[in-house]
Amino acid sequence: MPKVALITGIMGQDGAYLTRHLLNQGYIIWGARRRSSQDSQWRLEELGILGDVQLIDLDLLEMSNIIEAIRKTEPDEIYNLAAQSYVAVSFSQPVYTSQVNAISPTYLLESIRVINPKIKFYQASTSEMFGNNGAEIQNEESVFKPESPYAISKLFSHWMTVNYRKSHDLFACSGILFNHESPFRGLDFVTRKITSGFSMIKANKLPFLELGNVDAMRDWGHAADYISGMHAMLQQPTPDDYVLATGKSHSVREFASLAASVCGWNPEWIVKEKGEVCLDRKTGKEIIRISPKFFRPVDIKVLKGDATKAREILGWQPKRDFNGLVIEMMEADLARQKL
Repeated sequence: MPKVALITGIMGQDGAYLTRHLLNQGYIIWGARRRSSQDSQWRLEELGILGDVQLIDLDLLEMSNIIEAIRKTEPDEIYNLAAQSYVAVSFSQPVYTSQVNAISPTYLLESIRVINPKIKFYQASTSEMFGNNGAEIQNEESVFKPESPYAISKLFSHWMTVNYRKSHDLFACSGILFNHESPFRGLDFVTRKITSGFSMIKANKLPFLELGNVDAMRDWGHAADYISGMHAMLQQPTPDDYVLATGKSHSVREFASLAASVCGWNPEWIVKEKGEVCLDRKTGKEIIRISPKFFRPVDIKVLKGDATKAREILGWQPKRDFNGLVIEMMEADLARQKL
């Protein structure tokens, strides 16, 4: 009998890649979606797998709805990828962020405990939970010091997953994933904001791009690489938590400069009276302006992960490098503008 997986957040970047991976493994896939998310099916369509997925409407803020969905789909594994995942938005919508990111996973865990404790559960945790903890590199034993409502809400669900594993003997795992990007990334994330914005500038649909803190450094990998790690966590003999990361950090400035070069520009960062900008040396055209309105109330300076445990136990390691990731994302958005 093929395994059955229920994926929340199936319309997002990770959900789409995970669906493709599990279909290749012979799984039957149920995708949980909000009733208003039908217009977000483009990722599944672009991967050519929309017709291979059974979709079910699911409101993660209503526990009776979750129980009904689990009973209907009878999954062997549940992957909880649904979240309010924008850090900046979490400062303006802390209550909603907490409800979706903290309470909903608790509903899922409690529903599993009540209906079928043999269901394996994956919780999407985040490197943002580490915050500015002072450590040069982060692993599963590092101190958590969340700096945003998003990170705080994710830390709640992370510890709740650990608690259900220990207290109720559930096979529940948290994947502490560092930043993972792709051409399927949402437009509100800075990486895709850059590549989409540059493509619109090239198409004469946008005069310049506005960014915030370009000196923030992140450990960026490719989302397609991280999906196999999620799946591998639920195939182990015992449940545990794992960091997935490349072990290398790059700044937003580096990302933007490389993306600009893919567009044929020669980027130069200079400081003007009104602030820092990035110009194309060839034409003198302003392609980026730094704007205070995009700075977060509290930001994390550097995030870099140590995935030794995942390498040794899961046999996982990233296949794509930073340069290849940026080039792929930039070329994809140029192609979307038919450039």
